[in-house]
Amino acid sequence: MYFLISHTHISLIYLVSLGFFVGILGGFFGVGGSFLAGPALFAMGLPMNYVVGTDLAHIVGKSIVAARRHHALGNVDIKLGSIMMLGTLAGVEVGAQGIEWLKSRFHVDLVVGVTMIGVLVCISVFTGWESWRSRNSGARGKTDHSSVGHISRSIQRIHLFPMINLPVSGIPRISLWVIIGLSFVSGVFSGFLGGGAGYIRMPFLVYLLGVPTHVAVGTDLFEVIVSAGYGTLTHALKGNVDIMIALVMHTGAALGAQIGALTTERFTGPNIRLAFVPLPFVGAVVLAYSLLTGGHAR
Repeated sequence: MYFLISHTHISLIYLVSLGFFVGILGGFFGVGGSFLAGPALFAMGLPMNYVVGTDLAHIVGKSIVAARRHHALGNVDIKLGSIMMLGTLAGVEVGAQGIEWLKSRFHVDLVVGVTMIGVLVCISVFTGWESWRSRNSGARGKTDHSSVGHISRSIQRIHLFPMINLPVSGIPRISLWVIIGLSFVSGVFSGFLGGGAGYIRMPFLVYLLGVPTHVAVGTDLFEVIVSAGYGTLTHALKGNVDIMIALVMHTGAALGAQIGALTTERFTGPNIRLAFVPLPFVGAVVLAYSLLTGGHAR
């Protein structure tokens, strides 16, 4: 099918199937799935600025569906997610402005692509190392534990007023500014690399804030609704969104998101994180192949 806004030919079956698969991943891992959807769209010939904006647009609807399901399961810390929005919105705008700056000065496909590859590989390697250690640690009686829990405990001890408590996440005291700072960083990634940046935010929540994995998944989806929504708006105003591609993808994503959210309850925290490991790496490989081959498969 020919899409007028981005002047791109992409199969409808390909887009619906991609949306369904990414929807399952989003519901299960609490991520937007841009680490796979972005490279997959780029490989089909969609310019990188449209990849970023269009991926954000499709993520909004899918995240609403998955977040509602996780809220029913008790996996959403609304207080934490609401605070994170403050930093995320500012970060998204900074990232989107970075895309605009690159569009007029450099090869935006190459710069964004190489940056995304580096981020995805680092996340995959660290999460794989940590989750494997956690599964083989002595704390086998726990359904959720982290071998690097000392990092989050150190961060929680930072006394920078005001201090707040997050009972749903099991965090008695943490600085408000720590939460806003981390969410700002994830927002920059969202605006610059596309998607809701759940592939950044979910590890941040688990490893840096000490949020249980199941709650991190649900809370991330709740927060992605706002970050991806704002990112969609700011990119649409800059002409970076093909809304028809996003709507086609959402037809598959809405069903996949519910399946993924229900499946999460069958896994422990370390196993969820370990299952997450190959996905950023696969996205990095697909994107690297597309960049090296000039990669617009049609």
